[in-house]
Amino acid sequence: MAEPLWTAEEIAAATGGKLAGQAFRAGGVSIDTRTIQPGDLFVALAGVRDGHEFVEQAFEKGAAGVIASRQVFGPAVMVPDTLHALEKLGAAARERAPQARRGAVTGSVGKTSVTQAIMAGLTLAGPAHSSVKSYNNHIGVPLTLARMPRGTARAVFEIGMNHADEIRPLSRMVRPHAVVITTVGPVHTENFPDGEAGVARAKAEIFEGLEPGGVAVLNADNRWFDLLKGEAERAGATVRTFGTGEACDARLIDFQVPAGHAVVQARLHGKALDFPILQTGLHWGLNSMAVLLMLEALGVDLDDGLAALGSFEPLAGRGAEAQVRKGAGAFTLIDESYNANPISMASAIATLGARETAGRRIVALTDMLELGPEAEAFHRGLAEPLEAAAIDLVFCAGPLMKSLWDALPPTRRGGYAESAAELAPQVVQAVEPGDVVMVKGSNGSKAGAIAAALSALDSRSGEGA
Repeated sequence: MAEPLWTAEEIAAATGGKLAGQAFRAGGVSIDTRTIQPGDLFVALAGVRDGHEFVEQAFEKGAAGVIASRQVFGPAVMVPDTLHALEKLGAAARERAPQARRGAVTGSVGKTSVTQAIMAGLTLAGPAHSSVKSYNNHIGVPLTLARMPRGTARAVFEIGMNHADEIRPLSRMVRPHAVVITTVGPVHTENFPDGEAGVARAKAEIFEGLEPGGVAVLNADNRWFDLLKGEAERAGATVRTFGTGEACDARLIDFQVPAGHAVVQARLHGKALDFPILQTGLHWGLNSMAVLLMLEALGVDLDDGLAALGSFEPLAGRGAEAQVRKGAGAFTLIDESYNANPISMASAIATLGARETAGRRIVALTDMLELGPEAEAFHRGLAEPLEAAAIDLVFCAGPLMKSLWDALPPTRRGGYAESAAELAPQVVQAVEPGDVVMVKGSNGSKAGAIAAALSALDSRSGEGA
């Protein structure tokens, strides 16, 4: 039988809990009965719904045992507080794998994609582990740690925040050997009285968990670089830089986008590199520099890093492309619907503008959230990059996007609606074969509904075939 991820005795020892019922062996850790796998340990967390209400369902789906704070019927480790128990289990997983080199990723843009690109490189170099999806908060980080097998050679964790003092405890939990801050920009600024400067200081909290002699990978092109570099050095980190300047350890020289992929021209510690990647977003020039420096810091060969970048595909909702049939032809759908902020929005618009197409360039945009009192100005300000990119048609959804809609010239206006669901039929009707259509907005403003409606055209086209 394969070695278990956890035994009941190990769980009890790690959490300070007491075993109730039969001993068990768990092959995974879950907090959600919708995705639980047979043999998993189920942690009954309190949330909108109390996890204890789902214990019976967890056992029906094959859970090996549970961590609970009140009596349940089935094998369990009883603890006073299940979230604290999960944190302790994560710390125990870290301690029992001292050989594992750990990386951590934060930033205002690109955390999940960069984390998964790093993971692609780690996997080529040996037994590796990472966050799944965007598991980057006070639950997702200890859960990811608790899922780390004892034989892991390298791991990478995504760490996010909405407020100050959220990254600090998570970084101390992970205790990374290398960290990267992809960039700092006006994201979650409504939660910071001093705006973007507060966001930068909150991101710098990631240095506080660094292992002695750890590496901090920083974006030298970002306006907050000097602040971040100072905080990193105060924490004892060795700073490695990426950007377009001559002094950067990983310097982006050029980024070209032939059909379907991109070619990056760079210099790594002065050595010339030219390599292809499957990503087409202009921001992936700098992202790839950050990935290579992180992989280097975690002991991955350059050849493995380049191979990983060369095969890493865009994630769903983060630049994934599809050809969607409509009528006798097809259009290109670029799905950027998972998230949006002023930085990523401008980059995505510029990327679309640089793209060669026989048809029209169309965008469907929904509200960018958590931008505070400057939110309307940030939305209105998108008119300039849209003009610079020569976007043909702009569709807008949401009360904040109304500011952009009002700022657009009539020739660029595609349609407006108060919600993504109301806008979707307008975009579906307008798109024609040969067009390139990008959908982007904050997850909370439901941009995904527009992408889903466009994708559904494919199945409808098939019905008539």
